[in-house]
Amino acid sequence: LHQNASLLASKLAGLLPGPLEKVFFVNSGSEANDLALRLARAHSMARRGGGTRDDRRHVIAIDHGYHGHTLACLDVSPYKYRQGSELTSYPDAVRRVPCPDTYRGIHRVEAEGLTEEERLEREAEAGRVYASYVERECRSITSSGGTVSAFIVEGGMSVAGVVLPPPSYLKRCADAVRGAGGLYIADEVQTGFGRLGDGCEWAFQYAGRGRHREEEEAAVVPDIVTVGKPFGNGLPLAAVVTSRDVAGSFESTGVEYFNTFAGSPACCAAGLAVLHVLERERLRENAAEVGGHLLGLLSDLKSRTPWLGDVRGSGLFVGVELVRDGTTREPATAEASFVCSALKERHGILTSIDGPDDSVIVVKPPMVFGRGDAERFVSCLERVLVDDLPAASMDRVGRTPT
Repeated sequence: LHQNASLLASKLAGLLPGPLEKVFFVNSGSEANDLALRLARAHSMARRGGGTRDDRRHVIAIDHGYHGHTLACLDVSPYKYRQGSELTSYPDAVRRVPCPDTYRGIHRVEAEGLTEEERLEREAEAGRVYASYVERECRSITSSGGTVSAFIVEGGMSVAGVVLPPPSYLKRCADAVRGAGGLYIADEVQTGFGRLGDGCEWAFQYAGRGRHREEEEAAVVPDIVTVGKPFGNGLPLAAVVTSRDVAGSFESTGVEYFNTFAGSPACCAAGLAVLHVLERERLRENAAEVGGHLLGLLSDLKSRTPWLGDVRGSGLFVGVELVRDGTTREPATAEASFVCSALKERHGILTSIDGPDDSVIVVKPPMVFGRGDAERFVSCLERVLVDDLPAASMDRVGRTPT
């Protein structure tokens, strides 16, 4: 191997918990998640002593989740089944569970008037309830003679509308899946490398960061982690990181993994530079400090305008949910599209729209985003909400593609 590949693999593995030390380089997040699913299936087959493709193919995925554009990734991306006519029926071997959204989901947390401890306990209870759906699917699969190969989930769910799982959720899900013979795949393609701040290199660490009892009990280490997007800073670079045990199961299948361009010296040099700049310029700490400032400004804005139903996230991974009515939480879908377009066209600010109702303005700026940038963004957002939106006609607003 070229020294860039081996050095980058070593540095990447060094950022992850102990058992995660085998690195496969690929070119994109989609390739990473596709390979992660193959690793999980191979490990499931090895545990069963062989078998057919079908009996190791059961995967549990989050409703409205997204993990890439290969066929295998689309199978576990329910979000894509709501778009167009290409995908019409969910695969039988993929089980969908509700997104653990405590604002708009089926189990909500009413945080108004609660102390921090009370809110955390309510969220932990919601996490237990949401995890019960994964536990139920595991029982259903195994009781019918099937095998769970994997549970794939983002530690911070972007397409679902910037949803951070409540405490205990990931730990309980991972325990259930492992108990059924499967693996926990953490998709960190959008949220990895310190974006969430708060002392978290990875989003899967967010619930277990240990500031409260519920959080201390929620710590969990994935079986497979996938990274991509910012890893090469524009160059095609992504990776799958797993344990020697899982990698060994994959190698035992005899099906060699070969990728023509993955781990090229040039792309690995970019990855090394990214990790170096993250450290040298303290961009993880910047995400925590500036992200906290941004969330504070947005929370203050929320108190001044009825359009903001919820402000959530961590670090530089922030969601602003627009509603037409704060009590009923009616989603402001057309209004969100208008706001996203107005920010771009009138102020040169790029955001995106996500969530099951396309009503969440997603803010995922570059890691060099500063306090002044945060203040300008919130100022421009307020101008759009207060000055532009009331005078706009929603009849002519189409969905803003993001």
